Amino acid sequence: MTTKLAIIYYSTYGHIRQMAEKMKEGVDAVEGVEATIYQVPDILPAEVLEKMHAPPKADHPIIKAADLTNFDGFLFGFPTRFGMMAASMKAFFDTTGGLWQSGGLVGKPAGLFTSSGTQGGGIETTALTAVTQLTHHGMIFVPTGYAFGSALFSNDEVRGGTAYGASTLAGADGSRQPSKLELDFAEFQGKYFAGVAAKLAK
Repeated sequence: MTTKLAIIYYSTYGHIRQMAEKMKEGVDAVEGVEATIYQVPDILPAEVLEKMHAPPKADHPIIKAADLTNFDGFLFGFPTRFGMMAASMKAFFDTTGGLWQSGGLVGKPAGLFTSSGTQGGGIETTALTAVTQLTHHGMIFVPTGYAFGSALFSNDEVRGGTAYGASTLAGADGSRQPSKLELDFAEFQGKYFAGVAAKLAK
């Protein structure tokens, strides 16, 4: 039986999209597990996104709350906004009330990945506050801890990545792109999470 995972993201400038695509590479490397990438609807008007110089959205399909029941686990990705998840992702979670009432997501594993504009931009608080969404659904939060290895102990380069999961630094103006290390961590998280999800699905 194939374990089916959904990688669900919101990305304004494409940083989280890149991370999501690396996550999928990691997931798909695990035998018996497959991932599908989705994005959530953007609640910002088109004219606002244009003024923000946001690039066009990728062609990943838009997910609806009802689709979540088709999957055995989830990786949610979103940028931080003042130390919490971006509003478009929160708006998506706000549509899942029916699943909360029915217990449709109880016991399903979920992981998180994030981005911020600066090193002190709230990567850890964004992940920490997002855990409340998973908790109310009875989902099982799967952090990476320090399983990625020595890179997380090194101060040799500016980087994202925490015990909560992969992350990237976008720069205050969004111009910095995910580094190789950050993308490698994303791929690792996908593979690590897939292994855990497969065990839970048995």
